[in-house]
Amino acid sequence: MEPLRLFDTLSRQLKPFSPVVPGTVGVYTCGPTVYDYAHIGNLRAYVFADILRRVLEYNGYQVRHVMNITDVGHMTSDSDDGEDKMVAGARRERKSPEELAAMYTGAFFADLALLNIKTPHVVCRATDHVPEMIAVTRRLLELGHAYEIGDGIYFDISTFPSYGSLARLDLQGQQAGARVEVNREKRHPADFALWRRADPSHLMQWDSPWGKGYPGWHVECSAMGMKYLGDRIDIHTGGIDHVPVHHENEVAQSDAFAGHRVVQLWMHNEFLLVDGGRMAKSLDNFYTLTQLTERGYHPLSYRYFCLNAHYRSKLNFTWETLAGAQTALERLWGRVAQLAGDNGPRVESLEAELRQRFQAAVNDDLGTPQAMAVLWEVVRKEVPSGSAALLLSEFEAVLGLDLDRAPARRVGSTGEVPLEVKELVAERARARKARNWPLADALRRRIEELGFVVSDTPDGTTVQPAR
Repeated sequence: MEPLRLFDTLSRQLKPFSPVVPGTVGVYTCGPTVYDYAHIGNLRAYVFADILRRVLEYNGYQVRHVMNITDVGHMTSDSDDGEDKMVAGARRERKSPEELAAMYTGAFFADLALLNIKTPHVVCRATDHVPEMIAVTRRLLELGHAYEIGDGIYFDISTFPSYGSLARLDLQGQQAGARVEVNREKRHPADFALWRRADPSHLMQWDSPWGKGYPGWHVECSAMGMKYLGDRIDIHTGGIDHVPVHHENEVAQSDAFAGHRVVQLWMHNEFLLVDGGRMAKSLDNFYTLTQLTERGYHPLSYRYFCLNAHYRSKLNFTWETLAGAQTALERLWGRVAQLAGDNGPRVESLEAELRQRFQAAVNDDLGTPQAMAVLWEVVRKEVPSGSAALLLSEFEAVLGLDLDRAPARRVGSTGEVPLEVKELVAERARARKARNWPLADALRRRIEELGFVVSDTPDGTTVQPAR
């Protein structure tokens, strides 16, 4: 098998991958701030992280994948400015922050299920880990990396000489350009909050050595990542928008806390554009996965669309390109249906050649466009049916396009319950068994959005097309 090489954002180099502990890989993925629905630009980051996990597993590694849920501390800017997004969202929806988080967390995981994104092994909510965040903050104070001012505890970037290296920040320029300080007590404009003191009316606050308050967004990922993966994490993923603030701050506080480099490899996916411009909630130009399905597109058409671009390349979304992706995916499924259960002739030498080219593509920094080209060679080329069926089944383990199941194009179009709805029903059953009622309710709503009715009876759960 071709050696696996991955691009490290910190060094800006493509590196042979070697985990800290041979044979096992710890991956931390920055999860959503659950104040609203995820848009498809957000979801690109999770398609990328899923492909990374699948490629690692394809290479024989045992992966431990951890993802956080941010349900406190993320301000309306990515730094320390504005209002907590959860508080603002709770006011908008007229719900408590806990109700808001439960609703949008459920919707998020329903989207992941529709996109064939594997659920992380550990999903950790910020509000469940405040003691760990307080412990990190206390230790940074003891080590001289943090200081206390009127509104909370801040990290002192002057104590971390390499601050700015992840994003190639011009700190002198920031200092010179700081005409109006949001917080004049800060020693440097880029110093960031580890703990914020809360006004008595604030909806989310906890006791701490520094009074009632809540954690800063950045310290959350450091505390939870090290809790579940230790202080030497193999890979940390996220969107490219996290680099200049969130992940730059994570590097500083984690490494200062541990006394050495914590994350061995930083990986980031590029932006999804819409009609050539950036997609963002703040710009009010975003689409959700539900909006795509409402227009008749299968959710996996969006996954297919993402796989045809490299994760480090900007990707421009238009309805025309999505339609093209759906057409191609349907053609692919049609060929898979023809090969289903085929035990026809095989040519092992041809299988080996195509397998090697596919492996070389995905092991070259997750080269999914090249891997998709090999996939289509299997479909189009004069490949014996037995060999084609075997290779498509193997490639499915990485691509996650239901090549072994070929779902229907439009949910409910045949009157039968398609596979993705069955998977949502199964996920809902697991949520109910765990007494996670908010997630179960969110999954029910997503099933209903897809045109089906789910009923709980004494004999079990049934699902049928809505009439």
